Amino acid sequence: MTLAMAGGVSVAAQTAASASAPAPVRAAADICSYPYVCLFKNGTRIGQFQDVTSGFQDLPSRPSGPNLVVQNTRNDDVAYIRRANGITTCLPPKTSIGIVSGTLTGIRIDSRSTC
Repeated sequence: MTLAMAGGVSVAAQTAASASAPAPVRAAADICSYPYVCLFKNGTRIGQFQDVTSGFQDLPSRPSGPNLVVQNTRNDDVAYIRRANGITTCLPPKTSIGIVSGTLTGIRIDSRSTC
């Protein structure tokens, strides 16, 4: 789910979108500030990353879904999320993603602005 709203969206549409967002996503938006990529479990921040790296930073805690949210608050940098099954997901700037199932094993912030 993307937290960023496109310009020109009506206030009513923004309110409806905010009201229908799952609780973990709303909580993530409230407590993850720029320039971090944050991990949340059940609405509680369990990790945050700031540094651009050439390789993945391992996640020793290996968080897993459900109720796991990754939020990228950076303006121009993508974040790559690595899962235990080898799948990597790119998270564009100013977006978040809910992890319904699976285990995260690493994160990498890249200075690219698009996936």
